[in-house]
Amino acid sequence: MNVYADSSLFVALYLPEAHSGEALRRIGEGKRIWLTPLHRVEWSQAIAQHVFRRIISSEQATKVYSAFEANRKSNMLVEANVPEEAFERAVQLAREYGPQMGMRTLDTLHIASALELGAKEFWSFDERQKGLAKTVGLSTS
Repeated sequence: MNVYADSSLFVALYLPEAHSGEALRRIGEGKRIWLTPLHRVEWSQAIAQHVFRRIISSEQATKVYSAFEANRKSNMLVEANVPEEAFERAVQLAREYGPQMGMRTLDTLHIASALELGAKEFWSFDERQKGLAKTVGLSTS
């Protein structure tokens, strides 16, 4: 398995937004993607924010959580911990590329996790993350 997606892809899969069609197309390719605790917490926070902003109801959020849990049990998502080495790699990425590229902490941590897990491909709708991913040798889409 060689695909790592940032949390924006997970949000687009479960909530209607500008990138939902593309997220569904990518998942439809049958590739399995990594799911780390970092993804889960960011995704859960995004759903909570949608409820807080009254974009979706609590009932809709419950359905979205159920759909996500069903996919966790399928072969679509492969669960892994954030590798311990990813934190040091994120520090290195921040020092080397941060001054020129302006990434956020979670940007570098996602890229570092992808590298440490051995991903070859990085899926994101965030141009800053895609830029860093390309810079460090990951294929992006």
